[in-house]
Amino acid sequence: MNPLDTLRAAGNAEKAAEMAAYHKQTREVLGVANPQIDGFVKTWRAALSLDDRLALAHDLWQSDVFEARIAAAKLLTQARIRPDDAAWTLIRSWVPEFDSWAIADHASTAAAKRLVANPARLDEVDAWTHAKHMWTRRAALVTTLPWAKLNHPTPAQTKARERILGWAARYVDDHEWFMQKAVAWWLRDLSKHDAARTRAFLDKHGDRMKPFASKIAGKYL
Repeated sequence: MNPLDTLRAAGNAEKAAEMAAYHKQTREVLGVANPQIDGFVKTWRAALSLDDRLALAHDLWQSDVFEARIAAAKLLTQARIRPDDAAWTLIRSWVPEFDSWAIADHASTAAAKRLVANPARLDEVDAWTHAKHMWTRRAALVTTLPWAKLNHPTPAQTKARERILGWAARYVDDHEWFMQKAVAWWLRDLSKHDAARTRAFLDKHGDRMKPFASKIAGKYL
């Protein structure tokens, strides 16, 4: 049974209807739970070469089935992929197609692994911050969350963190709910590791954020 057929066989029509409504999906939803997808992906990853994993991830994404796109992202969510240029190129090609938070967040987690592996790719992510496509702009923060979570950043990591906070500072004037939430999410995670820097950001920019976002950002302060 091919992987897409495996996902279809695991589907549940009642759950699919609930998920489609919750995630506001117009694409096909099968009704497969995340733990099930995780189990399938673990099996596929163990059995396939890197080239075959890349091909499968591409095919699953192109199917445009909700769970298949999530599975595609999970297939490439690994700290160590060597070489990883093809994986980064594939993940990056998905970003302009993001249109819902669940798919975007799984793919952004995969992208984050590749950014940590090669921080020079932040130069490419910088361009996302100017995109007209809201989900691409949002992805610039979701993919860079690892820099918010560092307890003892190196000088290079601190410089990258400041760069990302610069993106967030521009985003505070974007009142799209998902953008405000992304800024808040980044600052909330940063506050657990660098409360002073988070306070400084909120002191300077917090009055331009939506009240719900500033509340989330300062949750742990």
